[in-house]
Amino acid sequence: MTPQTSLSTRAWIELVLLGLIWGGSFLAIRTALDEIGPLTSVLHRTGWAMLVLWGIVALKRLPLPKRPNIWGAFLVMGLLNNVIPFSLMAWGQLHIPTGLTSIFNAATAIFGIVVAALVFTDEKLTPRKVMGVGLGFGGVCLAIGLDSLRQFDTKSLAQLAILAGTVSYAIAGAWARKMLGGVPPIIAAAGMLSASTLCMIPLVLLFEGVPTLALAPTTWLAIGYYAIVATALAYLLYYRVLAMAGSGNLLLVTLLIPPVAITLGAIVRNETLHPGEYVGFAVLALGLSIIDGRLWRRRRTTV
Repeated sequence: MTPQTSLSTRAWIELVLLGLIWGGSFLAIRTALDEIGPLTSVLHRTGWAMLVLWGIVALKRLPLPKRPNIWGAFLVMGLLNNVIPFSLMAWGQLHIPTGLTSIFNAATAIFGIVVAALVFTDEKLTPRKVMGVGLGFGGVCLAIGLDSLRQFDTKSLAQLAILAGTVSYAIAGAWARKMLGGVPPIIAAAGMLSASTLCMIPLVLLFEGVPTLALAPTTWLAIGYYAIVATALAYLLYYRVLAMAGSGNLLLVTLLIPPVAITLGAIVRNETLHPGEYVGFAVLALGLSIIDGRLWRRRRTTV
């Protein structure tokens, strides 16, 4: 596991850049969904990103894994980290605002901590983590809203689908640590996206038919952004920040994404969120800050 280190100025800049990139991906995906189906949008995302990453692998002349179990691990990782969450979240975005989707996406860190505590002996839940996780779950419940909990409708299903996607992300993180620890990050990402693309092709053909390339320029621009910039290039930036700042500091990116997605959704698509959803995000952010711990340690040292 990558140790946590301090955030340098360069790491902060790249972390903020990653938050901006991923924050914009929610709007890009929602824009593409105006013309293509959710499964087709996922196929575009994994397919184009796969080609970009394999191109980089070829340019760097990196050796490919030879053990069959590694390629099997890519398949499971592709299902957990791409096929399941991308599909569920794309469908969910058809029924709820992009900003709310990004708020639920921030719960990935909460579920990730719980899954890691169940799987790994060196990531047990401390009292501080328990408090942060509890607040995080409370924030998610506030964002869902009591009305959605009382009446089960399409919006409720969309919210639950997105939350199921975050659980899948969390399980994927544990799987990657256990099975892909010795694989170079770019190889792992390219292999995962290749497996994801192979899984998505039959799903798209079965449920949405043969994809067409005759799409509006706006749709292609959205696809290009979320597939190449927010997936392929973001993976490379993600691993740079991981190497510079450690895995613990990457939790902070989940707090940077929702404000960007909410702002873009309001400006471009005139989306509005219920006040309770903002309160839910604030409580979730508080939970994540407690889990991270540095803000509270700094506060004690200055008192």
